[in-house]
Amino acid sequence: MLDMKFIRDNRAAVEAMLADRCSTVKLDPIFDLDAKRRTMLSDVEALKAQRNARSKEIGKLKAAGADVEGVKAEVGAIGDKISALDGELREVEGALRDLLLRVPNMVQPTVPRGADDTFNVEVRRWGEIPSIDKPQSHFEIGERLGIMDQQRAAKVSGSRFTFMLGLGARLERAVMNFYMDTHASRGYKEVLPPYIVNTASMTGTGQLPKFAEDMYRLEGLDAYLIPTAEVPATNFYRDEILDASMLPTKFCCYSACFRAEAGAAGKDSRGLIRQHQFNKVELVKYTTPEQSNAELEAMTADAGYVLEQLGLPYRVVVLSSGDMGFSSSKTYDLEVWMPAQDKYREISSCSNCLDFQARRAGIKFRREPKAKPEFVHTLNGSGVAVGRTVAAILECYQQPDGSVKVPDVLIPYMGGVDVIR
Repeated sequence: MLDMKFIRDNRAAVEAMLADRCSTVKLDPIFDLDAKRRTMLSDVEALKAQRNARSKEIGKLKAAGADVEGVKAEVGAIGDKISALDGELREVEGALRDLLLRVPNMVQPTVPRGADDTFNVEVRRWGEIPSIDKPQSHFEIGERLGIMDQQRAAKVSGSRFTFMLGLGARLERAVMNFYMDTHASRGYKEVLPPYIVNTASMTGTGQLPKFAEDMYRLEGLDAYLIPTAEVPATNFYRDEILDASMLPTKFCCYSACFRAEAGAAGKDSRGLIRQHQFNKVELVKYTTPEQSNAELEAMTADAGYVLEQLGLPYRVVVLSSGDMGFSSSKTYDLEVWMPAQDKYREISSCSNCLDFQARRAGIKFRREPKAKPEFVHTLNGSGVAVGRTVAAILECYQQPDGSVKVPDVLIPYMGGVDVIR
């Protein structure tokens, strides 16, 4: 969330950010409510000063033996006005906060400006694109090998669900464990988070209120299924003040993820690319403001490292202002090569949210024991999406005889199985 004072002092910059993001948010209603709030605050303070002054007179009148009932009645009436105005003020502050929660994060100067993904800029590529004659899609391979079943999943759960079977299930589990082991060995603390969070947590990371239609809410409860482990992991320190010696704190989290994909009708309806339920390893960092951009570069490299260990060709792109996520100030996407589609597809997004999420979630740190608390900077990134990794392995490692070779680093996790037939 952007600070109201920052918006007041930098209105032109905030307006430019909204234009760069192609956002429909308007600032006039926010400024109107802010002006009303400030006027009401001034009125309340004036009434409190008046009440205090009249209350002091009561003691003087009593000491002089004068009648104080009229002054007491006046003080009581002032108190009633203050109570009524406080109630109105809470309503105005609630309405203002609701509008502020809908304002996206500022965009860093190094982000390319543009309306959509056509303005994204490629940063680098890694790996050789495999030469495969008439490559099959991962879902064709999976169904033929008997390691995936989407028809029965549709019968059991609906569209965009998949049964992984036999060595397919083993492969997915192998990828999860490989990712967690690798990141944990490189300085990340391993976390298994809850899969259900409350409204405050979803609001803290920016999923609510903007993306409510993409979330699965549990009926009758203040509870949501998580769309990503970013939500519980970023809220781990919600409403806490950390010691500077704790920063950076780095988590790697395995979780299942649940997304309604309300805005993705007709897109990637087959296969593992866009599912309502999928597995992912998430990277989350808390850091100081001056280190957050360096930590973003490191996180992006960490996500790329596991793809390199798997031998999967990928590229890194920096997202344009119009293609970036709501809470992010700068995002790198890692896109893995998918032979059947003859193009790169997103497999990870690594984002620096600056203090945007920390303001919403109340996460601060102190540089010294008595120093004024400051907001931390938070970062998150897929490290990486497990189902999409399995899809990329099936396509990139498909063999002429119809089998699929297992990447060398996964063979120990597969119990020695080196080929899926």
